[in-house]
Amino acid sequence: MNDDKTLAAIEARIDMTSWVVREGMGGLKPLTDADRREIAATARRLLSVDRHQEAEFVATRFHHTDDESGTMDGTLTLRGISRPLQLRFIQTGPSRYRGTGTVVQSAYGIKPYTAFLGALRVRDAVDFELEAEAPAQPGAPG
Repeated sequence: MNDDKTLAAIEARIDMTSWVVREGMGGLKPLTDADRREIAATARRLLSVDRHQEAEFVATRFHHTDDESGTMDGTLTLRGISRPLQLRFIQTGPSRYRGTGTVVQSAYGIKPYTAFLGALRVRDAVDFELEAEAPAQPGAPG
């Protein structure tokens, strides 16, 4: 926190071994448990999780559009490669936030996934959503 009680920086570490496939959209049939396991294994390989078990996001600039929402600019390090990233956020409860953003896979040296001779493919730009809870600050009312 800055002296004026505004946020100065955020650092988040993401355990890349913890990814879970919850759903797939646009397919002819729902994903099976075997499909989810195969997708998760492929994602771990594409993300080089054996060498880069953590990703990191460091935010250094905040833009509030109102009291409960805004954007934050920072750097995402994925597979050992750092690139600028902007997150949009909204406060969903006391100390709780939902963020959204887009990661362009090729910017991190990731070739977008394809299968079945290109009939199945993942876009290069992947949208994501996250939820976070801010830890209590020392001296803050609790």
